Amino acid sequence: MVAVTPEDFSPVAWAYIGDAYYELAMRVLTILEGPKRMSAVHKQTAHYVCASFQAKAAHALAEILTVKEKEILRRGRNIRSGNVPKSASATEYRHSTGVESLIGYLYLAQEEERALEIIRFIRRIEEGETCG
Repeated sequence: MVAVTPEDFSPVAWAYIGDAYYELAMRVLTILEGPKRMSAVHKQTAHYVCASFQAKAAHALAEILTVKEKEILRRGRNIRSGNVPKSASATEYRHSTGVESLIGYLYLAQEEERALEIIRFIRRIEEGETCG
């Protein structure tokens, strides 16, 4: 296999990978909290992976990100997509894509520990409105 770096991919690819890694990490972290019904696991995980919550997280992350990470998040946020889900505004969706891009970039850069640190930080954000 040829060695690649995150820079070999577009922010769209970072977001694609980041979306999958972020959701998997949220599922695992929810299960590790202790026994609960799968319906409760799903509901809690769905809260963290919806665009409106991720948009809220994008704003909160500013306090812990490096300059480079902020730039990666910005590049991901600026991706234009015509597929905005009904449960989120276009602005929320763009901010959530920024978060997913950052997580995907870190994963591709083999910086999983930093990606998990950011995901754990996101889990500690005060829960607000739920996604519907």
